[in-house]
Amino acid sequence: MSAPSVHRRLAAILAGDVVTYSRLMRLDEAGTLAAWKLHRCELIDVKIAEYEGRIVKLVGDGFLAEFPSVVNAVACAAMIQRGMRERNAGVPQDRRMELRIGINLGDVIVEADDIYGDGVNVAARLQTIAKPGGIVVSASVRENVGTRLDLHYQDMGDQFLKNIDRPVHAYSVCLGAAPTARAAGADADRWERNEIEKPAIAVLPFSNMSGDPEQEYFSEGITEDLITDLSKISGLFVIAYHTAFSYKDKPANVRQASQELGVTFILEGSVRKAGSRVRITAQLVDGRKGGHLWAERYDRDLTDIFAIQDEIAHSIVDQLKVKLLPEEKSAIGQVPTHDVEAYGYYLRGRQFLHRHSRPYYVLAKRMFAKAVELDPNYARAYAGIADCDSFLFLHYNTDVSIEGILDTSARALDLESGLAEAHASRGLALSLSERYPEAMAELERATTLDPNLFEAHYFLARACFAQGSLEQAARHFQRAADLKPDDYQALLVLVGTLRALGRDQDMRRAAREGVARAERDLALHPENSRPAYLGAVGLAALGEPDRAKEWAERALVIDPDDSLTKYNVACFCSLVGEHERAIDLLVELMPHATRERKRWVQYDSDLDPIRSHPRFQEVVELLEKAPRS
Repeated sequence: MSAPSVHRRLAAILAGDVVTYSRLMRLDEAGTLAAWKLHRCELIDVKIAEYEGRIVKLVGDGFLAEFPSVVNAVACAAMIQRGMRERNAGVPQDRRMELRIGINLGDVIVEADDIYGDGVNVAARLQTIAKPGGIVVSASVRENVGTRLDLHYQDMGDQFLKNIDRPVHAYSVCLGAAPTARAAGADADRWERNEIEKPAIAVLPFSNMSGDPEQEYFSEGITEDLITDLSKISGLFVIAYHTAFSYKDKPANVRQASQELGVTFILEGSVRKAGSRVRITAQLVDGRKGGHLWAERYDRDLTDIFAIQDEIAHSIVDQLKVKLLPEEKSAIGQVPTHDVEAYGYYLRGRQFLHRHSRPYYVLAKRMFAKAVELDPNYARAYAGIADCDSFLFLHYNTDVSIEGILDTSARALDLESGLAEAHASRGLALSLSERYPEAMAELERATTLDPNLFEAHYFLARACFAQGSLEQAARHFQRAADLKPDDYQALLVLVGTLRALGRDQDMRRAAREGVARAERDLALHPENSRPAYLGAVGLAALGEPDRAKEWAERALVIDPDDSLTKYNVACFCSLVGEHERAIDLLVELMPHATRERKRWVQYDSDLDPIRSHPRFQEVVELLEKAPRS
């Protein structure tokens, strides 16, 4: 007899289960069975079919469904949970039937009508850590959904799930406020205890009170380091740094921020730096009730800056009654450098690096180098130098070597082996030398160590693109854009990737948001051509050629000799039909192109309109003759 047909496929798996089903059965067996059957018939089965899913199996009070689309799976789960909230409105708390849902995207083994495998097991285990009425998804689901659904996500970090041999990075889906008709008093207290199993907190950007805009980097650095410290505590949900920074320079409305971010607690404050002194104020607020739980003002020497951060973190732990594990206490107490002047230079370097132009790369490298001069054991500063050298090598053929960059990143890892920034820096350098298996290992290690690190996802997306893995590149570009709401580059580079994939609707959505972000950045930094030339490509994708031409010309006026500016304006000219000008710009660039530029010329869909142009072969021949940098 031949063996039954068994095959594998990639699927989105949704696992659902009723909370406290056994207790409900003890209270009223017949009524509970009837209610569950009604919920399934009128809501759950209907929604799964509506979103093109398939119920694989029913197990008592649980169910397993699969979807060919991960977006449909998450949208369906949200509709089911919102529907259950409406059906539970007015029902006493102890009689409500609430669901937990887990969703994973993974490989499954298909046998007849059933599915098995690790992808299914992870979905089932994610369901167990969801709050009543909640949804928990894996990182692969979160990355694939991106911004396609009107939902917010709360980063839960790595979760160690029963019978799963590796940590699974998870996100809780924030569905908004509960029904207004829910019971008050004691029932409301029980609902709140059920709703969030761990205290959830967002650190809003600390205000710069020095009166000097040049000190902005310092208040931003303090905020980011506080978020990093709190994220090391397993008993807390902490909103990612870049998500919290979307509230920068906005009037603080803690109740609104609490609702939009899906957290209960908000930490806000201010920083005033003057000479060798610093004053930091901090206050912890209950975002739902608006009451202050704790407040403190620190007037100290600047050399006490890390001690202040440590004290704030411990005060929050005490106020929220979170158990601090010994290793977490040690991690919070670990300081990146004991030299506060080196810390200041590092923060400056990080600020300059994020502006992405040749002058700023050079300036950032000087800042990081000064930090290393002051503290030769400053691992993060070495990682910063490696990034600066990589971008100078990549875009400008600057006289730096890949081996030198790898040595710098290795120095950072020797000093701090678990530093995500250093693994990301090393991965970028390896990808520039086309050592892709090693590069992918380093970059994936970086995303594991810090899933909220923008650079890790951005560098990983670049490496995927250079290898022609466009779907994977699109996922990581989108993830990077989600992590950093003020960044325009990931979205506008994503535009070309989505065009190549034929995802026109997603492309236009990314272009709209990317152009809006670029416009804000251009107003802040009119000396930087990058938002102008990337924005021009985004505007072309949106069908706004006149406005796009203005932006492209502005970029050339700002930095007429910059190779990146010329390349991206060539892409813009290709898209809007100015083919001869596009070829002219590329011909100027190709004799000096780097190896990775060859990859971009090969895969960049912005250049598709001119590939059949008689002169495009001239570009290819010049590229082949370019030095093997």
